[in-house]
Amino acid sequence: MSSLLNKKIVKELDDIFNELKENVTFKFFTQSMECRFCQDTRKLLEEVSKVSGKIKMEVFDFVKDKSEVEKYDIKRIPATVVMSGKDYGIRFYGIPGGYEFSSLIEAIKVVSTGEHNLHEETKKYLDSLKKEVHLQVFVTPTCPYCPGAVILAHRMAYYCSKVQADMVEATEFPELAIKYNVMGVPRTVINETQFLEGSAPENMLIEKIKAVL
Repeated sequence: MSSLLNKKIVKELDDIFNELKENVTFKFFTQSMECRFCQDTRKLLEEVSKVSGKIKMEVFDFVKDKSEVEKYDIKRIPATVVMSGKDYGIRFYGIPGGYEFSSLIEAIKVVSTGEHNLHEETKKYLDSLKKEVHLQVFVTPTCPYCPGAVILAHRMAYYCSKVQADMVEATEFPELAIKYNVMGVPRTVINETQFLEGSAPENMLIEKIKAVL
């Protein structure tokens, strides 16, 4: 199988990854009879991890590795946890391909460098959270506006232990897209009850979270 990343992209990633500080781990969940997008997702993560010695990849079987599945609360595959020394609640359900490749790179950078760039008002509100917040950002690889919504959600998850943020590739999980009435992307589902359309600014997402809690 040919490489998914060409030499130009590898060179760009090498430059980006030179700024990494903490080691990064991909915990990738698949199964022995790999699902439609599992193989491509695995290959993409393998190629990215080979660019830098600070990135390693661990592969788990969704059926056999029940303890890891339960530990990271993995609901479906392909699933990828991006973490450093701890799990920040950053998840990718589906292949982070197309425009979403930038979301993967940003997730690597934030868990490694700690540079989340959230506004002071956002941090203050997240610090005050008493309840758990689950953000599911529905995307497609061809949507240029989707990475902004995913990156914001992942940064909030990195900053606050009460937030979990999932990228969900809508075409890979049509049953979820139907469940949450995803007619366009990005669409952020907040704790199952509130919805935010488009790549909205921080303050708008915070207001939606407030409406849930």
